[in-house]
Amino acid sequence: MLHIVNKSSLERNALESCLHVAQDGAAILLIEDAVYAATRGNAASNHLRDALSRFKVYALAPDLEARGMGDRVLEGVSTVDYGGFVDLVTEHKNCQSWL
Repeated sequence: MLHIVNKSSLERNALESCLHVAQDGAAILLIEDAVYAATRGNAASNHLRDALSRFKVYALAPDLEARGMGDRVLEGVSTVDYGGFVDLVTEHKNCQSWL
């Protein structure tokens, strides 16, 4: 399953809920303000770093760049462009959006 999170972990608990519910081997795509969690020094970075052993984590590169965070991505988080976003959606049988 692909889990898509779009809210900042400082604003909502969507990422925390996603990490709690997602099954091992799931993929998590961070978009919009959720990409902050994929950056070094962010309050959620420790949770996300721990999650990397259970999940494949992606961050949408255009959203990182728009927020000036393109050079601060945590090791282990893969970045994807819009085409990669589409590929992830088509590769997974189910998608869950966390709002």
